[in-house]
Amino acid sequence: MTAAEAIAAAARESAHFTQYAGRTNVGPHTLEQLDADLRNLIKAYPGRPVYPTFLELVELRNSAFELLEGRQYPAQSRDLYLVAGVTCGVMSNASFDLGHMEAAATQARTAYLCAELSGSEWLRTWVRGMQSLIAYWGDHFEEAVAFASSVRGHAAAQGSATVRLAGIEARAHARLGDAEGVETALEAAANARESALHPDEYAGMMAFPVEKQLFYGSTCQVWLGGEARLRRAAQDASRAISTFEQAPLRQRRVGEMCLARLDLAAARLGSGELDGAAEQVRTVFAEAANRRTDSVRRRLTQVRDQLQVPRVKTSPLAASLSDEIIEFCAPPPPAVTEGHSS
Repeated sequence: MTAAEAIAAAARESAHFTQYAGRTNVGPHTLEQLDADLRNLIKAYPGRPVYPTFLELVELRNSAFELLEGRQYPAQSRDLYLVAGVTCGVMSNASFDLGHMEAAATQARTAYLCAELSGSEWLRTWVRGMQSLIAYWGDHFEEAVAFASSVRGHAAAQGSATVRLAGIEARAHARLGDAEGVETALEAAANARESALHPDEYAGMMAFPVEKQLFYGSTCQVWLGGEARLRRAAQDASRAISTFEQAPLRQRRVGEMCLARLDLAAARLGSGELDGAAEQVRTVFAEAANRRTDSVRRRLTQVRDQLQVPRVKTSPLAASLSDEIIEFCAPPPPAVTEGHSS
């Protein structure tokens, strides 16, 4: 081969690569539509039954995964990893709400990988919060603290995800009886709220509003206990409930508002106000009837444990309320498969 032929062949090879490398399986509106669909689901999530939303998230995640298996420009890949990561993060939350903790943990691990591949510090922070939350509700409180602290140095100015991370850590410290750790984490949450430089990349259920920050604080005070802390818990929980109730009905965070009510019920029980506690618990029965998340069931069970203490256990109201909680938290009967009868 002559020099001229070699140079011409090399040019043809480069041209062939240009044609190949320039191909993309992502159309001009594909990412825009995926992102819009995801934002709509995130916005609607708090007020909808969880399982139908979960199924829609599965379809959206599959679309993102299928595109990632093809070829696209690097910037498009990063955007797809972000969509896939956020979707898996919300699926983790949905699995958690439905009581499937292992599945929730798996979805969170996938979401964290996608966060790293997309280069999103915000998503890394949010997912670490999800992992901390799963550990917290699984009674692995030291693990919850470890998850929260693992990205503390990288979580600055990540919108309300940073506030959420510190709030979850505070609750884990409270379950460990670490009052100093609680106050340090609550102060970090307050500082993060003041210093957040960027709005939340995704709003809806992924945002951490002030009212949720308030009831996270009330949860801490309930678990630490003592007259002064129970008063503080009741005040914070009442403020949270009032703010939750101001949201339009379709956008109301039903599950979180119920948890705030149960904090208020627990604070009132701790102060000997059985009637006030019963009022809040029965309101939860009504509000959560169509959206019985696992965390509400677990929190109701914890309130029922409080009803077993000697000073209220003999009360007819305490006995009745305890039975009502058992009935509400009982798993629904299995659906009869079409074509079969019992």
